[in-house]
Amino acid sequence: MAAPTMDRDTETTVPKTQKVTIGKALNLGLRAAMEADPKVLVMGEDVGKLGGVFRVTDGLQKDFGEQRVIDTPLAESGIIGTAIGLALRGYRPVCEIQFDGFIFPGFDQIVSQLAKLHYRSRGQLKIPVVVRVPFGGGIGAVEHHSESPESYFAHTAGLKVVACSNPVDAYWMIQQAIRCDDPVLFFEPKQRYHEKAELDTTVTPGPLFASRVLRKGSSVTVAAYGPTVKTCLDAAAAAAEEGLELEVIDLRALSPLDLGPVFESVRRTGRLVLVSEAPPEASITSEITTRVQEECFYSLEAPILRVTGFDTPYPASKLEDDFLPDLDRVLHAVERSLGW
Repeated sequence: MAAPTMDRDTETTVPKTQKVTIGKALNLGLRAAMEADPKVLVMGEDVGKLGGVFRVTDGLQKDFGEQRVIDTPLAESGIIGTAIGLALRGYRPVCEIQFDGFIFPGFDQIVSQLAKLHYRSRGQLKIPVVVRVPFGGGIGAVEHHSESPESYFAHTAGLKVVACSNPVDAYWMIQQAIRCDDPVLFFEPKQRYHEKAELDTTVTPGPLFASRVLRKGSSVTVAAYGPTVKTCLDAAAAAAEEGLELEVIDLRALSPLDLGPVFESVRRTGRLVLVSEAPPEASITSEITTRVQEECFYSLEAPILRVTGFDTPYPASKLEDDFLPDLDRVLHAVERSLGW
């Protein structure tokens, strides 16, 4: 293990290699970005004294002060609008949307202003705003707390959209998003906040807008993002017991999509299963289906299949296990792809 370093304003030591949750990795990533650049601000509902409802911003206001970690009114349109103004003055605001379904009151500011100011100014204005969005289901929440709205924003020219799936990506991707001069919608899988992995803060991963092969395989390509990545890895582990080798790809970037690794994989396996919690209609998975069909038509041995949520509003929590993609649904799609 590498030598420990001193944490800001404390007498405790933070090792460079440690096992952390996604929530803690995001906290460490935000802290690192704020230490590196005094123009980075964090703002949102209850992000300061409370530390956020998921405690992702815990301790930041104490260490960086109320001028840099700002508790805002419950007004998402005001949060995004204020962040746009701050970005025009040279700051790099990081806005927290408390729950995915709360982003819609700020939708107009995001798609009409945040997405368009760089283009409208012919490149003279940069709007480096990050909008953090805990998304997806699986936590037994009430209405408006388990949405998957990523397709709305991936469709909008001028926005970058990414989704982390593990602590290592959470730590590095949030810092990369903050450094990006374009507005970034940063989706965080809330049901995975407490899952742990080993984090080495000295090893920088690849580019922000790049997909990544997490598990090599030759039988079927399985691609996912955010909360369903772990579902796919679990399915791959189960399939291996039956002699099947699933290649699992974490898409990571939803706009722009980095489909090079997907194309390369499908040309080898001849099969593709896409997994997402979002409904399938006009979605990320439908876009990938089209692109792969265009690029890999002569390599496909079976139709591209999707395992997704359904084209309904997110159900009551007692029904969410029937709505969300799970290991059995993924394995069933794999079997269908193989013609079993």
